[in-house]
This record gives sequence, C-alpha cells and structure tokens, in this order.
Amino acid sequence: MTGRGKFITFEGGEGTGKSTQAKRLAVDLEKHGHRVVLTREPGGSDGAEEIRQLLVEGLPERWSPISETLLFLAARTDHVAKLILPELQEGAWVVCDRFSDSTLAYQGVARGLGLDVVREMQAIALEGFRPDLTIILDMPAESGLLRAHTRGLAHGTRYERFGTQFHQKLRRAFIDIASSEPERCMLLNGDRSQDEVAADIWQTVKDKLAP
Repeated sequence: MTGRGKFITFEGGEGTGKSTQAKRLAVDLEKHGHRVVLTREPGGSDGAEEIRQLLVEGLPERWSPISETLLFLAARTDHVAKLILPELQEGAWVVCDRFSDSTLAYQGVARGLGLDVVREMQAIALEGFRPDLTIILDMPAESGLLRAHTRGLAHGTRYERFGTQFHQKLRRAFIDIASSEPERCMLLNGDRSQDEVAADIWQTVKDKLAP
C-alpha cells in the first residue's frame, strides 16, 4: 500500500519568490521518484478558485478582516477536502504556494484581526490539519514589492495596494511564525539568486523529510 505523502507549503510576502521555488521543488521531488501535486492558495480546487477572484480583485477595503478570513477559510476547507487530503492519502507529495500561515500573517497581524481569533477559526476549519514542512522566504518588504512590480506578480491585486507599511507588518509576522514553530518552519533569505535559494530549500527538505 502506498504510504501517506508529505505536505510542503511556501510562505512569505509579495515578491519573495514562493511560486518560482515551489515549482523548482516540485521538479526536484519528481526527479527523486515522487508523484507531486503543485497547488496554490487561495485556489487549488474548483470552488476555491472561484473564491480566489473575490479575494484578489478590487480595492483594499472591499472586505473587512473578518469577512476576508471567512472567505479564505471557505476556500481552504474545500481545497483540503477535495485536493490536498485525497492526494496525500494516495501517496503524492503536495507542494502548496501559501496556506494557513498566510492567513495568520495577512489577516491576523497585518489586517489586525488578531492571532488568537484566526487560530481559533482555523482550528475549527482545519481540525488540526497542518503542513509537514513550511518554507518561509524572507526579504525586505520594499525589495519584494519592487520585484513583484517588475515581474508583474502583484500589480493590480488588492494586497499590493495595501502599501509598504502593511507589507512590513507581514514580514515581521512571518518571521515570528518561523521562530514560534522551528520544528515545522524554516526561514530562508529569499533575497539571493534563484539557484542559491533552491539549493537551501532542497537541503532543508532532505534534512527534515528525507525524500
């Protein structure tokens, strides 16, 4: 019988290189014989992709922090139930661009809803489900926003429009998350070449999960 796969998430602010590195890790894992499912949040399932459009489009004030969090959790529960858990149970390694830590950082800290509130909501929605490993890519907020604008990754999204101070809070929140759960989270400097970052990620995965 195929054993349960592993669930790896990528986190960090805008422009830190999460999507690029998630794709690179998926390729590396496939080279080592694993079946890999690459996914993202918000999104990843049909229902979650529909909710994604509500979250990433429009003006910053479109949603209150609590409404926004409820939308994220609705998308996430659908994503977990319909894609992530079934694939893990079939033995696939699932690599996800953002997951529950983003809700803690964005809505809990940067939008001011409160970490305790978000943790309680996520505990109800996810029933204790969590990643096996979380890679958090870090760089100064200004550098990440500039990179995102240059590559066209964040232009026009609600979250880019929140401004530099918002993204500075995000950076601090992700650093705090990494320090609070060192067994699960690895904080890596994303302000380097893609090859350097990818090498550190692969070493981390080997050390933590022995693929």
